[in-house]
Amino acid sequence: MTAAASITASLPAPVRFVLGLGILVGFAAAGQALVTVTRLPLPGSVVGLALLWAALGLGVVRLHWLSDAADGLLGILGLLFVPATVGFIGYLSAGAAWGLWLLVMTAGLLVGSAVAGLLASRLLRPGG
Repeated sequence: MTAAASITASLPAPVRFVLGLGILVGFAAAGQALVTVTRLPLPGSVVGLALLWAALGLGVVRLHWLSDAADGLLGILGLLFVPATVGFIGYLSAGAAWGLWLLVMTAGLLVGSAVAGLLASRLLRPGG
């Protein structure tokens, strides 16, 4: 065990959790800042995750620094989806009201795709 690992292992669990959470939030903020500055067409959290992955791969960040926070977040992962689920249920009635329009748009998409496919197959046919 390295000296850094022994130092973090000797910390109380809540302190390790807060440190790991701080590292995770720091990488998310760094990703968001990078996206804002460079105007990348990616979500900042995805860029932060890529930065964290690179830091883990390079050994800048150790996995055991994050394990307590990551395990804690995975334990409450279901709660993190509650707002999205509530929002989806809130729009179920809108889906019923827009059902006819969605059906018309889907039918138009399918007819358009079929016509484009038939035209492409006839135009690309050898000798045709």
